[in-house]
Amino acid sequence: MSDTIFHKIMRREIPADVVYEDEHLIAFRDIAPQAPVHVLFVPRVDIASMNDLQASQAEVVGRLVVAAAAYAKREGFAEDGYRVVINCNEDAGQTVFQLHLHLLAGAPLGRFGTP
Repeated sequence: MSDTIFHKIMRREIPADVVYEDEHLIAFRDIAPQAPVHVLFVPRVDIASMNDLQASQAEVVGRLVVAAAAYAKREGFAEDGYRVVINCNEDAGQTVFQLHLHLLAGAPLGRFGTP
């Protein structure tokens, strides 16, 4: 396994507010939230970015999306709405190079490209 902060969280070397985990992924609250609810869903398999995702690994992204949707329903904000984002590389805002999905919710998030 690689040695990003997310891998250290998965190995329990550093603490995190884990909200869900199974054999395929772990989900925890972002330490610098951009919305009232900001949870990261991270696969346990090493994939640095979406550019490194292989066709044979399509289920990895599917599991992240399904887990995020289930979390939104379980926490009661699915009907109000939420956003999921996967950043790919530095220009898109990726700072940790382990594939991960951001789930943002808890307030109106506005449209992309508007202040």
